[in-house]
Amino acid sequence: MSFEILILLFVLTFLIIALYFEKFHPAATFTIAVAILVVTGILSPKDALLGFSNPSIAIIILLLVISNIIHKIGVINIYFSKILKENISYKSFLSKMFLTTSALSSFLNNTPIVAMLIPYVYQWSKKNNISPSKLLIPLSYAAILGGTITLIGTSTNLIVNGLAVESGLKSLHILDFAWVGIPTTVIGFLYIYFVGHKLLPNRKDILDTFLENKKEYLVETVIKEDSKIVGKTVKDAKLRNLKGLFLVEIIRDQNKISPVSPDEVLEKNDILIFAGQVDSITELISSDIGLSIPDICIVNGEKTDIVEVVISNNSYLINKKVKDTDFRAKYDAAILAVHRNGEKLSGKIGDIILKAGDVLLIVAGKDFWKRTEDTTDFYPVSKVKEIFNIDIKKANLILLGFISIILLSIFHFINLFSGLLLFISALIFFRITTYSEVRKGLDLNLIIIAALSLAIGKAMIITNLSDIISKGIISAFSVFGIVGALIGVYLLANILTEFITNIAAASITFPVALSLAKHLSIDPTAFILAVAFGASASFITPIGYQTNIMVYAVGNYKFKDFLIVGLPLSILYSIICISILYLVFIRGI
Repeated sequence: MSFEILILLFVLTFLIIALYFEKFHPAATFTIAVAILVVTGILSPKDALLGFSNPSIAIIILLLVISNIIHKIGVINIYFSKILKENISYKSFLSKMFLTTSALSSFLNNTPIVAMLIPYVYQWSKKNNISPSKLLIPLSYAAILGGTITLIGTSTNLIVNGLAVESGLKSLHILDFAWVGIPTTVIGFLYIYFVGHKLLPNRKDILDTFLENKKEYLVETVIKEDSKIVGKTVKDAKLRNLKGLFLVEIIRDQNKISPVSPDEVLEKNDILIFAGQVDSITELISSDIGLSIPDICIVNGEKTDIVEVVISNNSYLINKKVKDTDFRAKYDAAILAVHRNGEKLSGKIGDIILKAGDVLLIVAGKDFWKRTEDTTDFYPVSKVKEIFNIDIKKANLILLGFISIILLSIFHFINLFSGLLLFISALIFFRITTYSEVRKGLDLNLIIIAALSLAIGKAMIITNLSDIISKGIISAFSVFGIVGALIGVYLLANILTEFITNIAAASITFPVALSLAKHLSIDPTAFILAVAFGASASFITPIGYQTNIMVYAVGNYKFKDFLIVGLPLSILYSIICISILYLVFIRGI
């Protein structure tokens, strides 16, 4: 085994471990990995940067901009409110939500669609006395399945197509994915409608559970110097049996006192860590006993709101302490409390290190909504910004224009990249949007990850590591012939995507798929598509796909919920996917 292959194996191991354990931001992880490959001479600077000029990466950028424009004008919310009416049954809401989300996700980035729908679905479930956990996993699965229907439905498909073009192959057609994407989406819907919804937990949402399981949300208070409870015991201060609250611990001079004895004497400047109902905390702080919240939790202004948000997996907040986030200056808001699925938090709020999927209770100032219009650092859950004065004609014109560009590209009247670029230029020229809005729609982290993922794939081809792995797959699955090789590629992509990002899974698996097709002397299309579908089909863990992370904490799910509901779907999906790929693209039926 050559020195270059050993270095590349080290880099791939680093990439997988760092992404799984969230050691660094995903974009930083890819940057470090590619930097090592450049420094060791495996990749030239030109090879490392080639992804930034790839047409598929450019299409991702343009689609992100258009998705952001459509998101901001609010027209999707209007259509959803008409389709997903309040006075319908659970099964009717489930079916309409699933099919509408899938349809939209086939042409628009599925992450903002789920971000828009989470608050709507959450509020509908509350009004109809249905647990959000009966709806949010189906919402995520619908977005994932819908994204596999077309080339532009998900960044994974575009990355795989970019890798194909980079390897000298012909670009995939926008509807090449529909052969598998439509049947699997239909089967996915039928599974959820008839079977999957029965496997979903009927779990109380976060705020309800908050009242019963009082160690999940933490709120920090400080005893003022002139407080009435200074010198009193916890029992005498009546802090033992507070309604909706539990005194978790006392922090005194950096020392933790936990569990708290009823005879513990309270001192000035003691930090009291409560877990419980936010309304009760507010009531406690506003009382005259002399408790306050820390400075980092205070927002100045006459009008404040309590807002619940979930941290995205591309957020700058990840791996930062609350006190180091500069949240107030950036968003005119302060982090009041933190909830994390499956983990009991303790200590000062300011010292909690945030992770993707954490739910934050935010004290929001008057400028909060304005400052967060374009953020992808977190997504609102319990409070939705109302959108006023929507110009329906303009909104419909934008949608019609976008659909027209897609149809023209499908029928080969215009190149997709050229069409999208022309469309955005027209929006700017006719002042429907501005350059500033276009710039805000760019997700720099996703662009870096997407472009550098092509460099990882290039390194696997240069070092011949893809050939070695492909020979291993052929050997392991040789008894099943070409179908076995197809299964091996799909499983490799699918297993990786459940634990690291879908883009990373695709970039690692693609060179193996290409090498397999060459060894078997067959058209590589089926193997390339197997990578795309395998890397997108993240159903059995909450960490493999962005939309799963988004609904994980909001639905108050446990890790096993995704396994219970998603495993049967994953098996069904894989059988249908591999069967169709073999019959259509290899047998030519």
